[in-house]
Amino acid sequence: MAVPVWSVDPRTGKQREQVAVEATAEDVDAAVRAAAAAIPALADRSVRSRLLRAAAGALEESAADVVATADAETALGAPRLTGELARTAYQLRAFADVVDEGAFLDVIIDHADPAAQPIPRPDLRRMKIPLGVVAVYAASNFPLAFSVPGGDTASALAAGCPVVVKAHPDHPATSALCARLLRGAAESVGLPADTVVLLHGFQAGVELVRHPAVAAAGFTGSVPGGRALYDAAAARPQPIPFYGELGSLNPVVVTEAAAAERAEQIGSGLAGSFTLGVGQFCTKPGLVLAPAGSDGDRLVAALTGAAASAAPGVLLDSRMRTNFLAGAAARAALPGVSAPVAPAGEGETFVRPGFVTVPAAELTDLLLEECFGPLTVVVRYGSAAELSAVLDRLPGNLTATAHLGAAEAAEEDGPAATLLTRLTALAGRVLVNGWPTGVAVAPAQHHGGPYPATTSTSTSVGATAIDRWLRPVTYQDTPPALLPPELRESNPLSLPRRVDGVRS
Repeated sequence: MAVPVWSVDPRTGKQREQVAVEATAEDVDAAVRAAAAAIPALADRSVRSRLLRAAAGALEESAADVVATADAETALGAPRLTGELARTAYQLRAFADVVDEGAFLDVIIDHADPAAQPIPRPDLRRMKIPLGVVAVYAASNFPLAFSVPGGDTASALAAGCPVVVKAHPDHPATSALCARLLRGAAESVGLPADTVVLLHGFQAGVELVRHPAVAAAGFTGSVPGGRALYDAAAARPQPIPFYGELGSLNPVVVTEAAAAERAEQIGSGLAGSFTLGVGQFCTKPGLVLAPAGSDGDRLVAALTGAAASAAPGVLLDSRMRTNFLAGAAARAALPGVSAPVAPAGEGETFVRPGFVTVPAAELTDLLLEECFGPLTVVVRYGSAAELSAVLDRLPGNLTATAHLGAAEAAEEDGPAATLLTRLTALAGRVLVNGWPTGVAVAPAQHHGGPYPATTSTSTSVGATAIDRWLRPVTYQDTPPALLPPELRESNPLSLPRRVDGVRS
């Protein structure tokens, strides 16, 4: 029996339209096989570049429809979604530039050296090649930038891998619309439409990661969901890499000097960061270590005022709202915890942001778990030893932030340098005197971190995200006529490469 997939308006809780039906195991098999058939057509780098640029153009041409559809089923608002669409188009074109340059192939040539010691060296030529079909699991909180047309899809296509996307149930209509645009873009450059395939349904996601023709998977979502898929990927007869982004507290450390210099500025900045997007960013600062004493009190007072005046908002779905309110209440009820601004529900669908505070000595494990939504935990530490003890308890994170005083930020070997070393061990991106919400799409970006932030050491944002979908292969003593063009002596494709240790 076909199970319908409905688009739901989170502002009202009412169904909008039936978008599709959940995919069966047979549907998953057909989708993966169709995607696999597109692999040979993606071998041409130039057509991949044209595809990515065509996809960006298609999104921009249909921007009004895409934004309206996404807003109707996520309540994220047209301004936020317009910016997200621009970011999505930008990263598609950025990966087209990566493909055109060709450095991602990492071409290395070591010529034969009969006189090499301790043994003669053969002719060795190395490059990276695509893995095959990639499964992409769309995120709830970014219906464009981390979903059907998002970074996982863009980087996989750039690598030469067709994509099968499992749509997120919170925005199925947006997913279907974006999939149509990407499939149309593929056809416009002469590629099969099934270069990108869309599936709906929870069980389809499970079947997808188990399919023998799927070579890798990218996921953005919860720890339980991501860990279940990660375990399934590892349990296959032929395990595959699973690049999951699961959860993150994104700790912030405010030093005594920083609080003394700008407590009010930090407090108001924190409020703006943890309430951004109704607290549904993966980089939301969920744990803040602030000093005890009068300067820390000033910070909390500023945070109280800013958080109390923050507008209520709608979470992505009713399940998230229920979990958020229950999680906030459980944290506020813990011994030693106070809630200067208590998170609360408003009406049937809205929530109000808030925060809780706790002395470092009374910090419990629940407060070290991510609470998805507009809530942050402020831990008041009374000494360097208490601060260090809290950092010792933290899991891996996407980001870690230090707010420093001017003098300590300028001291090369002082306590601030020690603090950054500690934070570097905890996260993939370390910030100073800023806020982690917002992830710039740039070659040097790293969006990842130690588990449970991610299940790998890779990034899902930035040019090096393409590396997830490639594997190296070396050709030894291969006749010139049989070498791939990328490895031929004449360098017919004008690729960046390293020859006998020299970059050219």
